[in-house]
Amino acid sequence: MVNLSTQIGNITLSNPVMPGSGTFGEGMAQVIDITKLGGVVTKTITRDVRQGNPPPRVAELRESTLFSIGIPSNGSDDYINSTVPFYLPYGVPIIASISADTVEDFHELAAQISVPGVSAIEINVSCPNLKKDGEAFGMSAESTYEVMKAVKAATKTPCWTKLTPNVGNVSEVAIASEEAGADALVVANAILGMAIDTSTRTPRVANLMGGLTGNACKPINLRMAYQCVQAVDIPVIGCGGISTTEDALEYLIAGCAAIQVGTANFLSPNTMLTIIEGLKEYCKARDIQAISEVVGSLQPYSSEKLPISAGL
Repeated sequence: MVNLSTQIGNITLSNPVMPGSGTFGEGMAQVIDITKLGGVVTKTITRDVRQGNPPPRVAELRESTLFSIGIPSNGSDDYINSTVPFYLPYGVPIIASISADTVEDFHELAAQISVPGVSAIEINVSCPNLKKDGEAFGMSAESTYEVMKAVKAATKTPCWTKLTPNVGNVSEVAIASEEAGADALVVANAILGMAIDTSTRTPRVANLMGGLTGNACKPINLRMAYQCVQAVDIPVIGCGGISTTEDALEYLIAGCAAIQVGTANFLSPNTMLTIIEGLKEYCKARDIQAISEVVGSLQPYSSEKLPISAGL
């Protein structure tokens, strides 16, 4: 029996596979066995009800998808009264993802949703900071520190920072988040992008720009996850372009303690369960007793491991 359990701070996950925020909802219970997941990261919420961006919100591209959803939300009260009670019977850790426009709002929302049943709070610092001309909190180490410091002062619930890839030095932001008290990092959110319909000469999404996700993003997010693993001592959860067991293994080998599956859930609801079974088979085939033996097992490149081509 392979031990797939992993530790994120003081939270034990039965396996390292979770959905990314916004890619999993209550309706999935009709399709997959939620009890088999390592945890459930719920859709990002805000304190107040929000409608999100106008349509079109999604554009399918080659090897990627451009999303401009705008974080529609039923508000924090609905989350506490409906979402948390729905997932509680499944017995898996519930991770609440939150977004806010100001540091003060992050503080108040974190305090409000720190209710029994919520195992951790994922802080989405990719949202715009209204006090800094709309620049995303996560694009600045200083702003990220301020948010996480405020959140940690508001709750005893473990807090994970979901970093943005739209930053020059992700390690600086990761370190700032750790110094502010973050219990884990999620690396990373969607890459800012845009697409144009050449027949109409208009944007493919109504909001002009959106978050690019899917397979094309994996090399970038994987690189950032590895850099964060090297920069901090807290657990790193990798996400971005994961749709197969091999994708998940790349993040784990790079040092991530767990992974999140996002866009692939829309294409196949069983993706996460397939990955979990794939991790078991990978370990069995190599006589690996626990997935922890895989985490951080990246080896340095060596030409001696490569076959020598004839004639060279």
